Amino acid sequence: MFRPFRSLLLLLPALALSACGIRPAAREGNAPRPATAVASTAFSSSAARQCLADLGTAQVSFEALPNRDFGGGCRTLDTVKLLDIGTPTTNLGALTCPLASNFAAWARYAVQPAARQMLGGQVARIETMGTYACRNVVGGSSGKLSQHALANAVDVSAFVLADGRRVTVKRGWQGSPQEKAFLRALHTSACRRFGTVLSPDYNAAHYNHFHFDMSGKGYCR
Repeated sequence: MFRPFRSLLLLLPALALSACGIRPAAREGNAPRPATAVASTAFSSSAARQCLADLGTAQVSFEALPNRDFGGGCRTLDTVKLLDIGTPTTNLGALTCPLASNFAAWARYAVQPAARQMLGGQVARIETMGTYACRNVVGGSSGKLSQHALANAVDVSAFVLADGRRVTVKRGWQGSPQEKAFLRALHTSACRRFGTVLSPDYNAAHYNHFHFDMSGKGYCR
């Protein structure tokens, strides 16, 4: 049962809050960028407001967040924090609204059916490695800013079943036939929902997680 979603009324007090210093998480050897955050008005466009309405219609519980610019190109614009998508999920921070909407749908319409069909159980928890992080692309030499720096990406690392079994991307990608089938079904479904999907088959930096973001036009590896 979903908890009632937090309506757009929550946006007003959130925007009234003054921006506070936040230290974005450093990952994989990248130093954190400066922690100064500057707030501005969020969800001012009709498309952004429609995305919030769509989340509510989907019975997703969420909190709308104020815009913040952390400098160096790192920013969180028109983002939400998912509070309840039907399956408990770890480490979810700021997400762009379209990414949040697609992630919630993927969890509901891909993860749970695949677990029942291929693993004979229910997923009790989805584990992620986080969302927003002010850093460059990991495993590349271009110095290009990661989609994580825009809160437009999420990395999924494992699934815990109700009976206690834990299926990780790291081990399950080449694990038992059931685990392989489960993870590949989730990968295929993700490729239909997100702009870019990266798996352990992409490069060594993704050996232990799926990367989903809303950039690109269906890049799937």
